[in-house]
Amino acid sequence: MIDVPVEGRDFPGSLPELRAWFRSDADCLDYLDWLRWPDGFVCPWCADVGDWSTVPGMHRCSGCGRRVSVGAGTVFDRTRTPLAVWFEAAWLMMASKQGVSALTLQRVTELGSYQSAWMMTHKLRSVMHQSGRDRLSGRVEMDETFIGGDRHGTFGRGAAGKTLVAGAIERPGTGFGRARLQIIPDASSASLADSIRTHVSHGATLITDGWPPYPRAAAASGVSLEVHNVKASGQPAHLSLPGVHLLFSLSKRVLEGTYQGSVQPEHLQAYLDEFVFRFNRRKSHTRGLLFFRLLESAVAGPPAPYTSVAVIHRMPKDVPVPPRTPQALPRTLAGTPLDRPWRTPQAA
Repeated sequence: MIDVPVEGRDFPGSLPELRAWFRSDADCLDYLDWLRWPDGFVCPWCADVGDWSTVPGMHRCSGCGRRVSVGAGTVFDRTRTPLAVWFEAAWLMMASKQGVSALTLQRVTELGSYQSAWMMTHKLRSVMHQSGRDRLSGRVEMDETFIGGDRHGTFGRGAAGKTLVAGAIERPGTGFGRARLQIIPDASSASLADSIRTHVSHGATLITDGWPPYPRAAAASGVSLEVHNVKASGQPAHLSLPGVHLLFSLSKRVLEGTYQGSVQPEHLQAYLDEFVFRFNRRKSHTRGLLFFRLLESAVAGPPAPYTSVAVIHRMPKDVPVPPRTPQALPRTLAGTPLDRPWRTPQAA
């Protein structure tokens, strides 16, 4: 991993630069090769550094003799979609604070199906999870919220039919720091303690409301507790705990705006991970750095096959299954230099 990447050398700084750098799929393949092995090829099987292959994108280890593709064992494993389309999708997902829907991605990149666009975005989201990264430290606000449409059921933490999400955000001297969002099964002390241990460092100070399970959860997680009793204070919750409620508000705005509130509960965590990935890098001076970090994670992360990403819904037995038809490869976005076609005289 490159600790301090440089704009213009390690990653493009703008969309025009992205398209100038990666005008062909071969350019994209070479960039992924460099991201995966910046100091030269290292065999993932035997750790040998010898390379006998002269084929672009394919290495042959001189130690064990195995052939290793650049995309093998990464998010791009066995993809049929041209890499230029993948790069455009990664840029669009990182360029906007609101993200991009699969339908918009399909229209922009002219993919043949919505399913292809949806799978691309979810494969990229699969490497955005925050659980393995540095935990939050210092003073950390934490609370829970429900995400989901209007449904009948009990109000408050006992509401039925909605998804309960725990949020945490660092509170340095001024402003807000890094954040985490995680689906939890309930608001019990055991569930809260699991979330705290996963995302908050030992010895941190947890700032919460007066929900009774928090003291036991904090004690079990090795953090100190600072309680702001919202009901006793007479202030709205977003004033007592401003950071975490801002986090909830922004994430819900993205889910309701970009994705039109259509995110299913079984995929919600992936969308929350994407939001947090961008939120924690909101101070980056260029969108290209987010694009770089995403591709860096994509070549380091494991493959994300369809069965691990999608929830397969079986069709009723009385519904006929349509016949399978041959599918063409998706169209690449790779470009070739043109000599101002708008100046070319048109035939009569």
